[in-house]
Parts: sequence; C-alpha cells; structure tokens
Amino acid sequence: MTVKYKLGSMFAGIGGTCLGFQQAGAEIVWANEVDRNASITYRHFWKGEYLQEADVTEVDKTTVPQLDILIGGFPCQAFSIAGYRKGFEDERGNMFFQILDVIDAQEKMYGTKPKAIMLENVKNLQNHDKGNTFKVIKKCLEEKGYTIKAKVLNSMEYGNVPQNRERIYIVGFLENKLTAKFDFPAPIPLTNTLNTVINRNSSINDEKYKAFYYLPEKVSFYNELQEGMTSHDTVYQWRRVYVRENKNNVCPTLTANMGTGGHNVPLILDNENNIRKLTPKECLLLQGFPEELTLPQGMANSHLYKQAGNSVTVPVIRRIANNIIEVLRGNELTDDVIVQEGNDGQLTFV
Repeated sequence: MTVKYKLGSMFAGIGGTCLGFQQAGAEIVWANEVDRNASITYRHFWKGEYLQEADVTEVDKTTVPQLDILIGGFPCQAFSIAGYRKGFEDERGNMFFQILDVIDAQEKMYGTKPKAIMLENVKNLQNHDKGNTFKVIKKCLEEKGYTIKAKVLNSMEYGNVPQNRERIYIVGFLENKLTAKFDFPAPIPLTNTLNTVINRNSSINDEKYKAFYYLPEKVSFYNELQEGMTSHDTVYQWRRVYVRENKNNVCPTLTANMGTGGHNVPLILDNENNIRKLTPKECLLLQGFPEELTLPQGMANSHLYKQAGNSVTVPVIRRIANNIIEVLRGNELTDDVIVQEGNDGQLTFV
C-alpha cells in the first residue's frame, strides 16, 4: 500500500486546496481557517475533524501534527526587505510569516521541516511593492532550507475549467534535487465549456433560480443589459455604464465581492432570453468543485459567493499536487499523473 504524505493546510477556506491534494493522494492531518462561515462550509462539504477554526496568529504552532507537505493561500500585504518583520504594524500581522512560524515549530517539535511546500496567491504577487514582496518570500523560504519554483497558471489553460483565472503558485522542496525534478503541469485543452457548467434551461419561475434573476422593475440598467446581452454561450458583466461581453466564451475571474452587486457580477442569458447572475453553486463548479456537493442550509448567498471567489481552482491544485507527490515518491514525472482515490478518502461527500 502506498504511504500517503501528511498534509497541513493554512488559510484553508472551504477546502479547495485540501481537496486537490487529497485527490492526488495526500492525507490531510491539519487545516486552519479563521472565517466562521467558510469553516461551516468546509465542515459541511467534507469530513474535517482536523479543521482548526481560529486566528492563525493565536494558534500554538507546536500543537500542529508532523507534516510532510505544508500548503497555504496567504493574504498579500506589504513587505519590507530591511528587517523582514520591521514596519508591520497591522494587528493581523503578515500572514506569510505565520507559514514560517509553522515551519520553525515543525523543526522544534519533530526535528525536521515539511519536505515540500506549496503557496498560492494573486498573479501580481511577483510585482507587488515593486517586486520586494516576492524577493522577501523567496529569501525567507531559502533561509528555511527550501529551493523554490514559481509560475503563473491560468485555470482555463491548466485546469480545463471555463474561467479566466490567473494565479501564482510557489512550490518548494528541502532537497535541491527534488526541486530540480519538479515541473509545473503542462497546458491542457479546454474541453469544458460554460454550458457544461451553467444551466441555461433555468426558469425565472423556478424557485431554485428565481432569486438570481434580474427584473426590469428592480434594475435601473436593465434595458442596457437586454440590448447588450445576445449570446447564450458566454458570460457578461455590467461595467457601470456599459455591458462587457467575454469574447473568449469563458467566465471572468470570480471575485470575493461578486455577490455584493456592481460590476463584478457575472451575468448570463438563459435559453428564454431572461437575465440572471450565476448561482453560488455554478461559481463553485467554475472552480472545479464536484457536482455532487450540496450547499450548507441557511448560509447567505453573499457568504457563498465570497467563499467561491476566495477559493482555488481544484483541478489546477490537483495537477500541481500530483507532481509534488510523484517527486517526493521518487517517480519520474509524466504529464498529469492522477492518483485514483476510493471512497475511503478523507474528504468525502456528505
């Protein structure tokens, strides 16, 4: 039986990164998330007894189980090259340094650090603060013994999901030779279209979708939407004074505030030529979450939209995780090695 690598997940959100690594064969032994509603959704989606709902700055890092792999999509705040931690007066602290604290605690408690790490962030991380942010991240990880590789991947090119979402992924190993062996996955064809995810047969009278439709008496710019939205194959957005059509027939990047209205809301034209926004479930499907999942009852749609926008594209994570684990196992990489999991996996549908 193949030994599973023990994984810890920081800033776990609703579990998209955890799911991708679990699908690749990792065993999740610890996850941390501060947001109460995201934690509720995480526990609803998955069997997550290991999820620790707490402010990571207040977590006793010495209580974290021994990890082989540490992952996290940390918030991006300003860094200072001089002194690393100097000048950070934000009460939240800088979340990246919490990752370093977990690494230090692992060495203190178990005499070794995680064998591999994977961090995820916005595409512009490399240019944040004139490049200083990324320089500090790289230097700090190197001082902990890791050599890293980083690459920006677009979900529609690397995850076969119809969403234009670019994110930077940072992968590091304690052994230089493993970093040298690691490669990010290659691009794959986009075969899943928007209409494999979006239900354009939805009806304005269907209770399941009724709340998501735009009505002329409630939307002041409805006439402009009606005039500008003509295709049943793409997604639109209202950009304050005009209708924006996505010419690539994919969804624009899902955002955390798309449920609050304004220009971030992805809109579609159904087969009856009525206008509605994407549902939270459709947003999760556009992040590569499984069709089988159900949403937690009583959770406000605004929270679900935020959770989908803050999450990751699961198939992209899985492909990166596959390559990390194959390198740790000493295997030669083939294109997109997939580990098949049975029903005894940790993250199971409720």
